[in-house]
Amino acid sequence: MDSQTVDASPQTGEGRPAATLKRNALGVLGILFFVLSAQAPLTGIAGAVPIAVAVGNGAGAPAAYAIAGAVILLFSVGFVAMGRHVVNAGAFYTYIGKGLGRTTGSGSAAVALFAYCTVQAAMYGLYGFTVSGLVEHYSGAHIAWWVWALVTMGAVQVLGAAGIELGAKVLAVFVLAEFSILLVFALVTLVKGGGPEGLDFGGTFSPSAVLQGAPGVALMFAVASMFGFEATAIYGEEAREPHKTVPRATYLSVAVVTGFFAFVSWMLVSSYGPSKVTAAAGKALAGGDSTVFVFAPIAAQFGGWVNDVLPILLGTSLFAGILAFHNSANRYLFSLSREGLLPGRLRTLNHRHSPWVAGLVQTAIAVLLVMPFALAGKDPVLTLFSWFSGVGVLACMLLYFLTSVSVIVFFRRERLDTRRWNTLIAPALGALGIAAVIWVVLTNFTTLIGGDATTALWLVLAVPAVLLLGAGTARVVHGR
Repeated sequence: MDSQTVDASPQTGEGRPAATLKRNALGVLGILFFVLSAQAPLTGIAGAVPIAVAVGNGAGAPAAYAIAGAVILLFSVGFVAMGRHVVNAGAFYTYIGKGLGRTTGSGSAAVALFAYCTVQAAMYGLYGFTVSGLVEHYSGAHIAWWVWALVTMGAVQVLGAAGIELGAKVLAVFVLAEFSILLVFALVTLVKGGGPEGLDFGGTFSPSAVLQGAPGVALMFAVASMFGFEATAIYGEEAREPHKTVPRATYLSVAVVTGFFAFVSWMLVSSYGPSKVTAAAGKALAGGDSTVFVFAPIAAQFGGWVNDVLPILLGTSLFAGILAFHNSANRYLFSLSREGLLPGRLRTLNHRHSPWVAGLVQTAIAVLLVMPFALAGKDPVLTLFSWFSGVGVLACMLLYFLTSVSVIVFFRRERLDTRRWNTLIAPALGALGIAAVIWVVLTNFTTLIGGDATTALWLVLAVPAVLLLGAGTARVVHGR
């Protein structure tokens, strides 16, 4: 590293050089596919857009994705500036630790693990439910959702241990399939001039459209759909020329995700018409299957075969997201082990330079998070998916906020980068935007998880509790 780079060479907690992940394994597109997999595009569109429209601000919901993208873009400026000087698979906690101290950084590592593992567990709930329904529809055999979840945990463990390149190739196939059909639908709708009321740009993006109903709820679901882009930094150690690849992948990811969600959701609104879309989304939710809101106009555009293909793509979308979060979480466990905060066994790599022991631990965590819901007979969508996806988003928003603050503190102290926009103004604006999102999420958290106020309170309190537990553990380990 050059003189302008903070020493982030992987070391053990005792200061010795440690095993490293495979170098030069991923390029910009490889990292992009991991990010898009974590986004689970079809899941985000089919799951979040109907709720954002029905419960949020109706036809103005697509604008919420554009606003969320703008906030994330501001955050990314400081995130990328820090990434040019710190390359580590720990990403968030390493960045936060550089600016706010090791204790706060370690606390944030616990929050990051909590976020990734709970979101992955949430996806297992929806995945198991989706696959169980598909199997019953096509074969008549009823197999419990949790059986499919457990089987998939085994498959994810194998793929995770097989190496980062194989994982990227598997994800590329799944992501391209779901991404393509949604994008083609949106482009065809655009070329045809929209639905019954035309494209009606003002009916979706005008100030009056954006502010109608409950725009905060729509913004909340928009931000939730973009969770996972920060994986660009997690794969920094495995990237080719990380000081170039990670910034490019980060900005490209934010641009692609924002443009994709805003454009596709706008075309969905257009296919119904701004004046009728809220009622259509409400009807789909009332019927117990929100995906109908998305699948119906696509089927109307391309034919009934879509109704057979899209549910399968929803399953593969969830699988891709599960694999992406598995890879993110096991790299956090690996990195924490190198720092001496977790047992040294977790930094064991196999011949493919994959942290397979950390992967086993991550899989065990998934079992421990998912199976209590199965044993209690809880609905995997209304409880496991809703509760854990909500608390995972809240945890990630806290990480974004701490990272933005850390960037400002770090560059005021180190003076490695004197660009005020990159190291002060954009991070400060990003922190303010993220703080506003956190307030909106907390205000509407019961709606986000679809549960009761008591459950919402316990889930909210879990986030600072994990932060304090992680920070406390670090102080004990490091003797401070």
